Amino acid sequence: MVEAAGLDVQLGERATLLQFSSAFCAPCRATRRTLADVATAVPGVVHVEIDAEHHLEAVRHLGILRTPTTLILDSRGLEVTRASGAPRKEQVLSALETAVS
Repeated sequence: MVEAAGLDVQLGERATLLQFSSAFCAPCRATRRTLADVATAVPGVVHVEIDAEHHLEAVRHLGILRTPTTLILDSRGLEVTRASGAPRKEQVLSALETAVS
């Protein structure tokens, strides 16, 4: 759970797209745009971006090995799935179906 990792994250009503990024990561910028688009299009879903370098304890606790890594959390903040690298919008929407059903 995200709270156990020491992160204070405002969860979405239906799901949360939790993105771990780093400052000089080009795929992180592409991921930010994709996840923001999905969060805007799907009611009750929010996108939260975490700077991995400034949250090393959470990175270790959650087993984040590279950036970008996106965790899809259900409405309770439990991880439903995760993906490393820059996802396509269709992949995110498909993964969300599992989280919000």
